[in-house]
Amino acid sequence: MYESSSSNDLTPLLTLYRMGKFDLSHRIVLAPLSRNRSYNNVPQPHAALYYSQRATKGGLLIAEGTGVSHTAQGFPHAPGIWTKEHVEAWKPIVDAVHQKGGIFFLQILHVGRLSTNDSISSTDKGITPGLNGVEWSPPRRIRKDEIPNIVNDFRLAARNAIEAGFDGVEIHATNGCLIEQFLKDEVNDRKDEYGGSLENRSRIALEIVEAITNEIGSSRVGIRLSPFSNFMESGDSNPDALGLYMANALNKFDILYLHMVEPGVSGATVLQESEDETPHRLLRMRKAFKNTFIAAGGYNRSKGNQAIGENYADLVAFGRLFLANPDLPRRYELDASLNECNSSTFYVLDPVVGYTDYPFLEEA
Repeated sequence: MYESSSSNDLTPLLTLYRMGKFDLSHRIVLAPLSRNRSYNNVPQPHAALYYSQRATKGGLLIAEGTGVSHTAQGFPHAPGIWTKEHVEAWKPIVDAVHQKGGIFFLQILHVGRLSTNDSISSTDKGITPGLNGVEWSPPRRIRKDEIPNIVNDFRLAARNAIEAGFDGVEIHATNGCLIEQFLKDEVNDRKDEYGGSLENRSRIALEIVEAITNEIGSSRVGIRLSPFSNFMESGDSNPDALGLYMANALNKFDILYLHMVEPGVSGATVLQESEDETPHRLLRMRKAFKNTFIAAGGYNRSKGNQAIGENYADLVAFGRLFLANPDLPRRYELDASLNECNSSTFYVLDPVVGYTDYPFLEEA
């Protein structure tokens, strides 16, 4: 099991950090990664092994995007958190992470128009049919009087997550899903108080943040934003202004962390990991936000160390590298070689292949 030591002082990613009430033993975060192994939206026992493999004492893990209601789902085997059955299924998974001393947050989402079934969105504009090989169904524009129900779904999902034992929740506002469909002006064409200006387009996101913080406390809440992404035709004409507005607006709620995705990251496509120059596009947002700032997107060991060493971020989230290397903190401590990920197995339904079968360092 990874333990921080004084010898790690020269490796910024392996230094201690206090995140609210949580004492982290290193700065390496498991990014939320859709894995499609929750059959019929119910988390499965094999997820306990998957997440506990990546858990370390004092390490932060963020679970995959999890639907807040039956209308929030866009993928048949993504997990949910809106029923008692879901809560009970998550409990042993959370327990497995906690037994290893890990800190575990659940990412909660609504996919909006990213669905092939009847879907809702900020707009009635659909995704181009055939994009990514999928025949997306046209969405229905959400009526203003329906928005409180969406907000309430997020609130109840957060309460259920805490009941399941999670240490907190991360609000999913990235990758072209519902909240981002409101935030981004390429998608949002509303004429009411939820469209038009930055303040209006951000309104539902901030209402969701407020509802969740009132329900479970701000010390258990984070949010993930990707202002620079145009994934699933969800771009914005001024992403710097959007990111900065949200960073400042979130301070009002004193949430635990802001998790932001670097420019150049779009869905599963990321910057080349051989590039060692630390990007600085998020710096104004990092400076504006008062609590913990997590950076994600295309990071490797050297870029992560540089980001922490330069105070560009407090923590760095790793996706594919952590997926393929369950002992990533240990490998980074030793500067050891890494397993390569197999993208063809990212979303297969197998409970082992491409999921729990990546070898640990001593097994490689």
